[in-house]
Amino acid sequence: MHFMTALRAAWQSRNSLLCVGLDPYPARFPAHLQGRPDAILEFCKGIVDATADLVCCFKPQIAYFAAQRAEDQLEDLIAHIHERHPDTPVILDAKRGDIGSTAAQYAVEAFERFRADAITVNPYMGRDSVEPYLEYADKGVILLCRTSNPGGSDLQFLDVGGGERLYERVARLVANDWNASGNCGLVVGATFPNEIARVRHIVGDMPLLVPGIGAQGGDIAETMQAGGTADGTGLMINSSRAILFAGSGEDYAQAARRVALETRDAINAKR
Repeated sequence: MHFMTALRAAWQSRNSLLCVGLDPYPARFPAHLQGRPDAILEFCKGIVDATADLVCCFKPQIAYFAAQRAEDQLEDLIAHIHERHPDTPVILDAKRGDIGSTAAQYAVEAFERFRADAITVNPYMGRDSVEPYLEYADKGVILLCRTSNPGGSDLQFLDVGGGERLYERVARLVANDWNASGNCGLVVGATFPNEIARVRHIVGDMPLLVPGIGAQGGDIAETMQAGGTADGTGLMINSSRAILFAGSGEDYAQAARRVALETRDAINAKR
């Protein structure tokens, strides 16, 4: 499955730009899952099965699994998504960034061990640190550009010459030089709609992964106006905690579905 092909198909068939982030935090799990050795897997499977028809992709964040020594459950979760929901692409949110030889091992980890369809990557060590991921031409490589956190401005908003900001240089490099296989995307936070619009102007219809809706203060209407493409797609708008922890009882998955449906419909109302 080519990531971009699957993503575009999901945008259309699911009528959805919603990406559900899978950031499992065991302390917030329902009581019936507490203490189970497979609690992370079971919690996430419940979310996935309840929301798969409402999303364009899932985005497990690797740190939440690794911190609990649950990488094997992450493998099993992605395998479950591929088996039960084969048309739903999976983005491994790992934000890797290292020299080429190490990046090659991270690429094996993401695409061969975990069998993710895409990965988030930090581009700030340059082309050779990204090349090993780009060599997997059917996999998505989603590079940090203008992140949603306030501290992103410390570096990403620096003038790198002629009034060009560093995040703009990243967007231009990715769009013009690194995207030979058409498998690149960019991370641009919903908390900066003006920068979303600027990135969209630079990169054309390249997909944008947009965190920051909800808890971080990003606005759906502003995000859609700034980043939507002419056909009303082009975005993967991520929501994690608001959906994952919408309920705290045994019906947590049904509660997650309700909020996911509300979020998808709120996005579609602005398309």
